[in-house]
This record gives sequence, structure tokens and C-alpha cells, in this order.
Amino acid sequence: MVDRKNISSGAPWESIVGYSRAVRIGDHIWVAGTTATDENGNVFGRNDPAAQTRYVLQKIGRALEEAGASFADVVRTRTFVTDISQWEVIGRVHGEVFGAIRPAATMVEVSRLIDPAHLVEIEVDAYVGD
Repeated sequence: MVDRKNISSGAPWESIVGYSRAVRIGDHIWVAGTTATDENGNVFGRNDPAAQTRYVLQKIGRALEEAGASFADVVRTRTFVTDISQWEVIGRVHGEVFGAIRPAATMVEVSRLIDPAHLVEIEVDAYVGD
């Protein structure tokens, strides 16, 4: 059996809801849906989808690093947005990180995220094998 490593962000709701920021099993890493919420529960970049996207990607980058990976290992991204008309602004920030990597990517509009101030939520899958 392959070892499982759960990566925690330290957020109090991880134990309440029962999830991990990321999970690594073997060469595969899954990073949970990540929003622009800081360690104190404050939403970063209110009304600014680009700022929220950058903040989210920074958090994802830290989780990947803790799991032994980097953005270069990402093979799939899923972006959930509350206003699809902002797709290009959000997509350009995504491209700042993933432009050369070019993972399979999906962006969909949802009616709402957990906090009404959240505009963007991103999850990623990574593979660190040969």
C-alpha cells in the first residue's frame, strides 16, 4: 500500500468539515478547492477577481511545495467563478502561473461560493512521477 500524506493549512474548519488542504498518495497530489481566505478567516481582495486569483494560487503553491511538488507538476486545474464575465481577468492570472505549463483546465460559473465575498475558487491535481 502506498503511503498517504495529508497536508493541512491549519484552518480550524478542516477538522470540522473533515478535509485536507491537499492529499498526496504516491506520485499524485490533489489540492482542495482554495479560496482567498486568510488564516484569520478574512477574505482577501474583495471585489477584485485578479487579486483573489493570485492569492489563491499562492496558497496552492505553498500546499504543493509541502507535498513535494511545484506548479510545474500540475496537470489539471478547475476554477469556479461567481461571474463568468470576469473569465479573462481570472484567466490571465492563471496564465501568469501556468502559461508555459499548460495543464488541462476548466473554468465554470457557480451561483455562489462559501462566502459571498469569494469570487474565485481553484483546485488542482498534480503528478510528480517520471
